[in-house]
Amino acid sequence: MSSDTPRERDRLEAIQRNVDAFTTGILDGLPLQTSWHCLELGAGAGSIAYWLAERCPDGRVVAVDLDTRHLDAGRAPNLEIQEADITHDDYAPGGFDLIHARYLYCHLPARDAMVERAARWLAPGGWLVVEEPYHLPAETSPFPAVQRLLAGYQRRYRDHGADMTWARGLPAHLARSGLSEVSFTGNLGCMGGLDKDRWRPLIAQAAPALLAEGLVTEADLNEFDDLLDDPAFIDIPQVTVSAWGRRPSQLAEANAPRDRA
Repeated sequence: MSSDTPRERDRLEAIQRNVDAFTTGILDGLPLQTSWHCLELGAGAGSIAYWLAERCPDGRVVAVDLDTRHLDAGRAPNLEIQEADITHDDYAPGGFDLIHARYLYCHLPARDAMVERAARWLAPGGWLVVEEPYHLPAETSPFPAVQRLLAGYQRRYRDHGADMTWARGLPAHLARSGLSEVSFTGNLGCMGGLDKDRWRPLIAQAAPALLAEGLVTEADLNEFDDLLDDPAFIDIPQVTVSAWGRRPSQLAEANAPRDRA
């Protein structure tokens, strides 16, 4: 899905406003050290990369994205911006104490293999934190207009290779990639609720393509706008699954009890 649209900044900022507090709460629960080297995959507009740079002033933060126009390298002296495609570019094994990605893996063609690659980029004792959307079935919405709109929205993402239900297997993917201490939680997404909504900019960005492909109508979009202006309209279109795991440390491996002959 192209990010080269005038509305991309609005979409990224809407995500940050609504999800950053949840994300930083998870990261705050890890044993963050000021000296950590961090990798932010799919950095977007940079809010999490900037937050990590403040929390790890003696380390470094590498913020990578296909499109870095929304990132500001001058925000922190320990921040490095990289424009790269992580499905082709690689990092040295053991280079990072923390790797975080949000709303990225579901769009990658070899998403399972990319989890395994990221796990190899962790230093011993390092953490991988991945957050991905799990879309609820469009037909389960109590609002017919939302049913039609989400059916088209989900269809377009699916046709472009994304998997909006992949997140359900995320904890298992982390465990199969050799990580330990795997944990997970969920964050309910809000559609509507006036200023709590984050879907207006998402649909506004996708609308031209949805219309061009015949997946929605102008009437659907107008009805959706009317719903968003209604204080009584609230829906739950997705759950963000956040999962994290730790690469076993060499010390832990060395001190593990061994079978005796």
